[in-house]
Amino acid sequence: MPEVTFSETISSFGAAAKAKLSNPAVTGAPEDQLRNPLETLLRDLAELGGMPSAAVQLVGETTVKHLKSRPDFAVTVHKALVGFIEVKAPGKGADPRKFDKDSHDGQQWEKLKSLPNLLYTDGNGFSLWRNGKLEGKIIQLDGDVESSGSKLAAPETLRALISDFLQWQPIAPKSAKHLAEIAARLCRLLREEVVEQMAQGNEGLTALAKDWRHLLFPTADDAQFADGYAQAVTFGLLVARARVIDLTHGIEAAAIDLRKSNSLIGTALRILTENDATRQELDTSIKTLTRVLNVVDWHAVSKDKPEAWLYFYEDFLEVYDNTLRKRTGSYYTPPEVVGAMVKLVDEALRGPLFGRIAGFASSDVTVADPAVGTGTFVLGVLRKIAETVSAD
Repeated sequence: MPEVTFSETISSFGAAAKAKLSNPAVTGAPEDQLRNPLETLLRDLAELGGMPSAAVQLVGETTVKHLKSRPDFAVTVHKALVGFIEVKAPGKGADPRKFDKDSHDGQQWEKLKSLPNLLYTDGNGFSLWRNGKLEGKIIQLDGDVESSGSKLAAPETLRALISDFLQWQPIAPKSAKHLAEIAARLCRLLREEVVEQMAQGNEGLTALAKDWRHLLFPTADDAQFADGYAQAVTFGLLVARARVIDLTHGIEAAAIDLRKSNSLIGTALRILTENDATRQELDTSIKTLTRVLNVVDWHAVSKDKPEAWLYFYEDFLEVYDNTLRKRTGSYYTPPEVVGAMVKLVDEALRGPLFGRIAGFASSDVTVADPAVGTGTFVLGVLRKIAETVSAD
C-alpha cells in the first residue's frame, strides 16, 4: 500500500471538514464539527513524521462551553501528556491575542496561556503557544476549510509545527527562580479551575471549603479558598519532588506521604485522590502540574541550600499574583541582613543588660516572630543556636 503524502493528508482533512460543516443535519457549534477531522489530521501527520498514529490520543476535555479554563482536547503520546488543543469556529483565526479581552475567547486565553504546550486552530490557521508565547509563525492553510474540500492545501511548515507540538517534553528548571515561575503559572490555572468548579457546585471542593473556613479562615470566600487550595496542591507537589516522590502515575503516593507530616497539604491532595469527579474536573491543571513538576530535581535546583525554599515564595508570588504579594508583604530579607541582625541581638542577650551567656541558646530565651512569612529570621536564629551549641 503506497504511503499517503502530506498533500493527500491535507486534502482528506479538507474533504472531511467540509462534509461535516456543510451537512444540514448536523447540530452544534461549527468548532464541534472540526473535532473528528482534526483528530484524524493529527494522527495522519504524526504517522508521516515517523510516529505510530495509534500512539497519539486526543481526549475531549470539555463540552461545557462556558468553562474558560479547559481547552477542547488533551493530547497524549504513548499515554504521556504532551499538550492541549483549543478549537475555534472557522474564521475566528488562530491568534488568540486578537480576541476582545472581555469576550469569552479573550478571557479563556488569559487562562489557557499558562499552559506549556498549546495548539490553537480554527481549521484554517494553526499556531503553537508555550507559556503564552508564540512559537514560530501562525500557519495559514491555502483555501477555506468550510468550502475548499479536497482542494484544501497547506505549506510544509504545518507538518513541522505539528511534529514540534507532539514531541514536546518538559524541561527541568535549572534554578529556583525558574521553577517558581513555572509553578506559579500552572498554580494560577488550577486556581481558575477551582473557582469554576465551586461555581458549578462541585461536592468535594464545596465540602473542603466548608472545613477550610471552619478550621482555618472563617471569612474566606470561594475565590480565597480557591487561591489557598491551589497553592496547597502546588506546593504539596513541589515538596513531593523535594522528597523524590515519583509523580508519573499520579499524586496518590504524594498524598499518602505528605498526610503524615502536613495535614493541610495532605488533605488538599487527598480530595483529588479520593474523589474521582473532582480530580477529573481539575484534570487540565493537575495533569500538567504533575507532568511538568515530575522532571524537577530539587537538589539540583536548590543546590541543597535550605534557604532556597525561603526565597522561592517571593519569586512565585511575583508571577502568580503580584497584588497578593504586595498585600501579604511577601518580600524576603537578604541573608546578609538577617545574619547581621541576629548577631547583634545575640550579642545584646549576652551583654550586661540581659546577662544570658549563651545568647539565643539560653534556655529561658523565647523567640517570637509575628510576621514570620517564610521564616528567614527564624532560620537565622536556629543557625545561631546551633553554632553556639556546637561550639560548647
